[in-house]
Amino acid sequence: MQKYVLLWLIMVNCFYIFSQEQVEKKQKEELNCYNKWAAKFEERGAEDVKDGVYTDVIVTVRYKGNAVCYSGKAEMIDGVINKFYILLEDGSYEEFKKTWKNNSNKGRKVINGISETMITIHNELVNILFPSKLKPKKPKPKYAPDPVDD
Repeated sequence: MQKYVLLWLIMVNCFYIFSQEQVEKKQKEELNCYNKWAAKFEERGAEDVKDGVYTDVIVTVRYKGNAVCYSGKAEMIDGVINKFYILLEDGSYEEFKKTWKNNSNKGRKVINGISETMITIHNELVNILFPSKLKPKKPKPKYAPDPVDD
């Protein structure tokens, strides 16, 4: 009988630890900088990104549910991202150079303010976000007043 109780307690502890890890993993995925920005773009939409140089982009690098977001600069030519850079603390820019899988950095379009995903040989997911192209918040509806007794 004691063996069954001990076995049951071990199983309950294992289940508890596993469930805690899953909750923490999900919270981590939901709260990274890329997911926050992607939700904002999904909610509000974005204007089209025309050719030119944009000095207010966000370069996101995601790996295994974690994300890092950098301020940067991007160059659009013929409707696709040509080059992009990371803003350094001294105000200068450094070109973002990685080794890409299957030339995934070539011909990347911007859809709804976010570039198509590029993948490095280390399976990092890279996107360029254009926050200046976010559409303004939509006004919320005004509620009617409650009736009053006269």
